[in-house]
Amino acid sequence: MEDPIQLKEEGNKYFQANDYEKAVQSYTQAIKLNKDKALQAVLYRNRAACFLKKEEYAKAASDASRAIDINASDIKALYRRSQALEKLGKLDQAFKDAQKCATIEPRNKNFQETLRRLGANIQDKLRIQFSTDLRVQKMFEILLDENSEKEKREKAANNLIVLGREEAGAERIFQNNGVSLLLQLIETKNAELILAAVRTLSGMCTGHKARATAILHYLGIDNICMWMSVDNEEISLAVCNLLQTITDCLLGQGKEEHHGKDEAVVLDTKKDLRMITMRLLDMLVSKEVSGQGRDQALNLLNKNIPRKDLKDHDNSRTIFVIDNGLKKILKVAGQIPEMPDCLPLTENTQLTASVLLNKLYDDLRCDPERDNYRVICEEYIKSKIDPQDMDKTLHAIQMVSGVLQGPFDLGNKLLGMKGVMEMMVALCGSEREIDQLVAVEALIHASTKLSRATFIISNGVTLLKEIYKKTKNEKIKIRALVGLCKLGSAGGTDYGLRQFAEGSTEKLAKQCRKWLCNTSIDARTRKWAVEGLAYLTLDADVKDDFVEDELALQAMFELAKTSDKTILYSVASALVNCTNSYDTKELVPELVQLAKFSKQHVPEEHPKDKKDFVVKRVKRLLKAGVVSALACMVKVDSAILTDQSKELIARVFLALCEDPKDRGTIVAQGGGKALIPLAVEGTEVGKIKASHALAKIAAISNPDMAFPGERVYEVVRPLVSLLNTERDGLQNYEALLGLTNFSGRSDKLRMKIVKERALPDIENYMFENHDQLRQAATECMCNLVVNKEVQERFVADGNDRLKLVVLLCGEDDEKVQVAAAGALAMLTAAQKKLCSKMTEVTTQWLEILQRLCLHDNMEVQHRGLVIAFNLISADKELAKKLVESELLEILTYIGKQEDDPKKQHIINVARDCLTRCMDYGLIKPLSRA
Repeated sequence: MEDPIQLKEEGNKYFQANDYEKAVQSYTQAIKLNKDKALQAVLYRNRAACFLKKEEYAKAASDASRAIDINASDIKALYRRSQALEKLGKLDQAFKDAQKCATIEPRNKNFQETLRRLGANIQDKLRIQFSTDLRVQKMFEILLDENSEKEKREKAANNLIVLGREEAGAERIFQNNGVSLLLQLIETKNAELILAAVRTLSGMCTGHKARATAILHYLGIDNICMWMSVDNEEISLAVCNLLQTITDCLLGQGKEEHHGKDEAVVLDTKKDLRMITMRLLDMLVSKEVSGQGRDQALNLLNKNIPRKDLKDHDNSRTIFVIDNGLKKILKVAGQIPEMPDCLPLTENTQLTASVLLNKLYDDLRCDPERDNYRVICEEYIKSKIDPQDMDKTLHAIQMVSGVLQGPFDLGNKLLGMKGVMEMMVALCGSEREIDQLVAVEALIHASTKLSRATFIISNGVTLLKEIYKKTKNEKIKIRALVGLCKLGSAGGTDYGLRQFAEGSTEKLAKQCRKWLCNTSIDARTRKWAVEGLAYLTLDADVKDDFVEDELALQAMFELAKTSDKTILYSVASALVNCTNSYDTKELVPELVQLAKFSKQHVPEEHPKDKKDFVVKRVKRLLKAGVVSALACMVKVDSAILTDQSKELIARVFLALCEDPKDRGTIVAQGGGKALIPLAVEGTEVGKIKASHALAKIAAISNPDMAFPGERVYEVVRPLVSLLNTERDGLQNYEALLGLTNFSGRSDKLRMKIVKERALPDIENYMFENHDQLRQAATECMCNLVVNKEVQERFVADGNDRLKLVVLLCGEDDEKVQVAAAGALAMLTAAQKKLCSKMTEVTTQWLEILQRLCLHDNMEVQHRGLVIAFNLISADKELAKKLVESELLEILTYIGKQEDDPKKQHIINVARDCLTRCMDYGLIKPLSRA
């Protein structure tokens, strides 16, 4: 092996000979072999000089930064970085580095000259930059000139969007007739220009209520809704985002900024919000609106009408929508795509309408409000049911189907209305295929609850079997099969409550898998096969066969990635069943015996639901690429991705993360990134499950790889949320392991953990009786004490933090001792006050310190001696106390030992302690034997 110092010298020779390529090779080789930090800084600094000569400025800046990370006052590295940054055009950063150089060496003329030059260049750059008016004018000229080159137009469009996101730029555009010019861009009918204009307007409205209101009034809500109605997904979504941004400002949500007098100009926003709501409701039933536009209108209503927090008593927006628009939403839910008079829809429209119906119903506060909602629905059905006009009746049954997918209890009440159930049965027996299609779907949605299903089993199974046998239409056949699947799984996971004869569910599942893999059938019909499997996979034989069928799994994952998002819940349900990540009730043996004695039904577990079968299924799913499918599902920006769906996905992720060996695969396929939003939004259970899965990944993964960039800071809060007595011990433990891993990475991460108020919780776990929890918390604290703010909390009066750490050093648990002694060594090295404070917090401090210094574990012993050295270095009086105790004898014994490579670091610290005592004149040197 070559010597790093020799390689450095070799690199220097090549540099002097202007052979920069070979110099870089020598320095690179030395960097790989070197272990010494000071030399490493020199090597990076020298390699940065080579890159400067080679005009590879980004690499030069990177190497100089690495040298500065090791030694912040490395003047050569600072100057080289300044030169590189200047060449890269980052003048402000270059100026800061040059300023630091001039501060360290104020008389250096070269640094003073560089500062003057950079200062002048920055002024020139700012002068050009702040002529924003000219830039804005120029951009609009390029964009509105039809003869402009395509590349120039694209660049101008992107620059305009960026400018609109900056406060200064947005204000300049607004003041210089920019909104009028942006309106001209929209009127060009050119898709790229429309997108650029709409996105610029979104940036201008963000966080500025006055500007957002003015833009809303200038553009007009009718125009905005018209643009959102176009049959172009990208434009429709961009306009939807613009309207959401305006709504956020009017509601006082989102990025709040205060703009002085501007705010006083804003009138009462309620009128504007009401006007937006009315136009969105009108869009729902307009034939002029595209399917995309209708979806976006429904998404906006879903997002902004129901209360975010049920503790807020004001549900007036929901009441307003029910009174003015419930019938319009019901009309969308009652549309039949196969009928000629159907409104333009996408695959997602009707389920989005059902989600909205559910959210509005859940947002009601009392029975009179719910009764009013029900009465409107009943009136709508009565107005549609007409035995003489089957088409009208079909719409009524389809609407009931829509409600059953939303507020199910209300749907059940509507089923009980006179004539509804009879009409469904009559439609099943109709000759028209469309009648059968609608009736079968309604039957499927009606049989969700076991009590309701038992009624339908006795009535509907015969009907469904009849349809299944007779019909030649695949679409109806598959739906009838799903109805049978749903009824067949009404017993849930209870092996003893099988609805159908042995083997029937397997046959149904086989047929579903066959349809799922048949690409010649349209996606909408294949989706029903997944729906069937979502029910049938409650049976362990079915799920075992399903995960073995890789083609069927791939087909399901591909469907989950398509634009049809109505499949999300079914896919998530099937995966929850396959991974057994649903909640199960623990059976108390005594109660089971009692139930059997009294001849009550006792739930039975299927043999294939035991742990080893579940583990095999998880491995098969991972191999088939389940993680990328789940990551794709999480990205959906639609009301269809409900909190319940998110919870199911979080449950699956947690089951997948169970084996530490699989966590690397999960991260590589985007699982880490997908879990973050699931841990932040959704049901309480879903957030806990996702946070736990994140903790499992964070505990053993390199955070830079698992959560690159700024993403790692978003993971801290979910981990801290698990440090709660309501969570179980495993969740606490794995969250602590994750935080320990994070706190060892950087001070910025340590700061984030402190800001999330995790410190008191971590301290609580240091008191825990459970050994592993106590150890994990102490290790986490050991990493956190490097942070200045944490140290100051230990220094502050009126707390027992230091006492706790000192007492933990005296624990019998070796791992706890290692961590506690490490924390104490760092604290006493960083804060002299803590050295004297340590001797006051407990009378046992000296005995504990002596035990550390005599410990059999070399790691503990080394940390104990470092603490002793810190105490001796801090204060002569403290040193005197230690010399007068038995510790002197211990130090002398260790210091006199022969040199030994294995424990040289320990011997050296003991000798340093003795040397420091000699310097104080507390002991006299003795010749070594």
